[in-house]
This record gives sequence, structure tokens and C-alpha cells, in this order.
Amino acid sequence: MSKSNNDKLKQDLKARFGNQSEAWQWSRTFGMDCVVIPREQVQDFFSFIKQNHYFDMLMNLTAVDYPGREKRFEVVYELFNVLTANRMRVKVLVAEGEEVPTLTKIWRGTDWFEREVYDMFGIRFSGHLNMRRILTHHQFVGHPLRKDYPADRQQPCTEAMPIFFDYDPRYKDDDEEGIVPLNIGPSHPATHGTLRVMAQLQGEKVHRAGVELGYLHRCFEKMAETHAYNQVIPYTDRLNYCSAPMNNIGYCKAVETMLGVEIPAKAQAMRVVLAELSRFIDHVVCIGANAVDLGALTGFFHLFTLREKVYSLFEKLCGARLTVSLTRVGGMAQDAPAGWFDDVLATSKELRQGVADIEKLLSNNKIWIQRCSGIGEIGPEEAVEWGYTGPLLRAAGVPLDLRKTDPYYIYDQLDFDIPVGTTGDVFDRYLVRIEEMKQSLRIVDQVCKNIPEGDFTIRDKAIVLPEKKDVYGNIEGLMNHFMLVINGLRPPQGEIYDATEAANGELGFYLVSDGSGAPYRLKVRPPCFAIYQSFPEQITGGLVADVIAILGSMNLIAGELDR
Repeated sequence: MSKSNNDKLKQDLKARFGNQSEAWQWSRTFGMDCVVIPREQVQDFFSFIKQNHYFDMLMNLTAVDYPGREKRFEVVYELFNVLTANRMRVKVLVAEGEEVPTLTKIWRGTDWFEREVYDMFGIRFSGHLNMRRILTHHQFVGHPLRKDYPADRQQPCTEAMPIFFDYDPRYKDDDEEGIVPLNIGPSHPATHGTLRVMAQLQGEKVHRAGVELGYLHRCFEKMAETHAYNQVIPYTDRLNYCSAPMNNIGYCKAVETMLGVEIPAKAQAMRVVLAELSRFIDHVVCIGANAVDLGALTGFFHLFTLREKVYSLFEKLCGARLTVSLTRVGGMAQDAPAGWFDDVLATSKELRQGVADIEKLLSNNKIWIQRCSGIGEIGPEEAVEWGYTGPLLRAAGVPLDLRKTDPYYIYDQLDFDIPVGTTGDVFDRYLVRIEEMKQSLRIVDQVCKNIPEGDFTIRDKAIVLPEKKDVYGNIEGLMNHFMLVINGLRPPQGEIYDATEAANGELGFYLVSDGSGAPYRLKVRPPCFAIYQSFPEQITGGLVADVIAILGSMNLIAGELDR
């Protein structure tokens, strides 16, 4: 991914901070500028950045643990400019027991990210009004992403978190009359066993709301530290399992960028086809589940029939349907079977007709329009403030799509449009997804009609396993296989943040390599984690009946939400 240089920003920062900036440490890696600043200057630095419109979104926030250092932790901020796709990384070095000033008054979307860093590493953010755990349960002891926390240590939860808000220091029970507490989930058809919405109702309106996460926490980031690079690929399948190949692609792309390799044109084409088919079925799940939660059962059955058609294509390609694990660092695990791209083109026609049918069922349906219009409205500035990306940001009127603004693979060679809404409400989110399904099929048709010749993977023996015929047929292939399995991939020391346009928005991987065969740190930036932060505020003051409509439109996938 190309990132712009920040020379003017550096000059303006020097003019603003004067001698204070002389101690800052600037570096540039993989096309991205990075600066290390003192923690005392955090709020002034980021306030200047935002107020002068250099970066309008805090895309990601995480930390890395280096137990042998005096300043044990690095708190890492990834900044993004929505208009230019420019990026920059900011780091703050923190010793054990030191606090970092909160950025919640600068970017509202930092709330959950700061809580996650506290939960996983024990780093506190001074001034944060709700500094408590978010992914682990309220009985959890310790901080699991510290290097001295055993990967196999388990801590069961034996008590449910109370529904009342006395555990949240931002709220005080005001004992208003007529306030009724209500749990919505996790055992609710619309929350799929993985989400808990804690609401207080005043009549039919939501007086106050909060959420609880962590029902599907799989320790993805911790497991990545104990497994070889290619062994992480099946774990990525289980992030957004509704569009699993897109997770494979995003992760492998980050590792390949760190290795400095470009995959063959045929592998790029295959990844684009898989990604767009996955985007299609992800939107199918979102619209179908949202519709059935509001009572539109026919649409659900119809849409899931379309998903099965795509799964049949996946099955022909690799034998798996839901979690395919088909990408490899360096390309694809195997070539497509003869006639597969023709099958894709034939299925594409059926899918296009299926989208037209669902439009007939829903787009002009009076009940659907009334249940979705004017619900969950959000403006472009507020959406950026929360960290929205993907269909929800585009529904709010911001035409950001990495396939256009920062293209990768062959996307800059393809003809497709980016649909944009106006109000950001549930109905606009539906319309944007419908149009994106059409555009994905448009992309798939273009690629499948012009599949490049050549190999489906690079042939670097330090990166890619030799084919079975070579492993079984000659001693060189056997030894190459042996050495790669024993030693694993070994990217150079360094760090990278790489992102793709997944079905829900920006899927980013922050990867730190220490030169060994496993990632030193792998942080995934899941799109719906940032989006879900705004949910309690979006439903507060609205009708309890609209809670489910807004929830479904956010397309929350607990596998990537909790990780």
C-alpha cells in the first residue's frame, strides 16, 4: 500500500513544539512515517494533528510488550486521513505503572481501544472515565497479552455481570420512577449467543444502554505468538467467518509486504475473485439476518440460498466451504481446477438475478422501509469520529473504499463504482450493501474473463513449500520442505500495518517481527469493533423495537469483535 510522505507535517510540528520536538525519534518503514513522542505530550500532539486536519481518524490503537526494556511497553497509534489515505504511526514508550493520557476527548473512537490495551496489557489511560476490562470477563486476573502470561492459562467465569450500571463509573443510578432493566441477549435470536445488550427502559424507550463483549474470545492474538506464520492462516478464517477468505488475504498480504515479495498476477486475480465472492455472501448474511430479525422470513431463505451457491464454488475450488484457508504467504495453496472460472461466471448470473429478486422483496416494501428509515442515522463527521469504515461509513456519505483510495492487487485495473448513502440510517446501509453486491459481481465477471497465465504462487524455497511431487520425487524438494517446516518463515525484524477493504470495512494487521519463525506481536484491527462502540449511544432515546434493527445493520461478527 502506498503511503504519502509527511514532510510538511514534520515542519509544522517543529514550529508548534519547538525544542520539545528535538527529542522525538522519526523513522520510515514500508512507506509509513513513525514518530516516538513522550507520553506527557500525547494530548497536545494529537490535538494539533486533528485540529489542523492532517489526520481525521484514529484507525487503530494497541501495545507491544518488551519485558527486557526499562520502558517495557510501546503504545502504538495508527493515524489515517480519510481523503488522502495517508497514514502515520505514533508510539509512546511506557514503563510498568506509568499512565498515558486518554484521547477520548479528541477521538471518541479511542474509548474501547484504550480499554482493550488496559485489559490486555495493564496500561492505564489517565482521564478515561471507564477504565475497566472489555474483552476478558470481570473476574479475570492478569493481562493476557503480556509476554509473561502463559498462553495455556484459562480462567473460567462463574458469575454473571450485573445488568445495573453501578459497575460503570460514568453512570449513577438516579432512581427514576418507571425505569425497567432489560437484558437483550446473549440468549436472544438476534444476538446469536455472542452479544449482551444491557438496557434500562422507560416505557418503550431506551433510557440507558451498555454492552458486554467477550462471549467468543478465542485468544487469536496470543495464539499467533506461539505459532508459525503459515499456521496462523486457519486462525484468521475464524475472525469474520462469514467472509473467511478475506481474512486469509489480509493477513497474508501483510506478511508478504514485510517479506518484500509480490505474488504472481494469477494469484492476485484468484484472491480478488475470492474476496469479492466473500464480500457478496457477507452482505447476504447481514441483510438476511437483519431482515429475519425484523420479521421478513422469506428474504432470509432466499438470500441464504444465494450463499450456498457461493459455498459450492468454494467447495469445488478447495474442498472446504465456510473456512477455506486457501491462501498462503506467497500466493495460493493450489491452482483452480479446470473450468472453475467458467463455473464462477455461470453462478454470477444466478446471483445477479437473486439480488434483483431480493430488491423486489424489500427495497419497496412499506414495512421494511418504515422499520429501517430514520433509524440509526449518523452523519459523516460523527462516523469518522467513531472510527467507522466500510458500508456504514459509505452509507453516512463518506466515499472511502481502499480498493479505490489506496488500491492493491489489480483493483486499479478494474471498472467498478463505490455506492454512497446520505443519511447513514439502517435503510441506507441496506441500499449500500445491495449495490455493493452488484459491484462485486461486476468485478468478478471482469476478472474471470481475463485470468492471467502463469503460476499460482511464487517459487521461493524460503517462503513456499515445494509441491508434493518434488517432496516425494527428489532429495532437494524433500530437504526444502524439511527446512521450511522446521525453521518456518522468517521475515526481517521490523513492524508493519497493512490493511484491506473487507466486507465490514478496514481489516488491518499490525505485525511485529523479531526475526523468528512466529510473529512477536500480531494485532488485528477488526472493522466492527470500532463501529460497535457507538451502539449504546445510537439506541439510547430510541424505541426498544429499533434496537434489533440497528444491531443487525452493523453486521457484528463476534469472531472478529472478540478475537
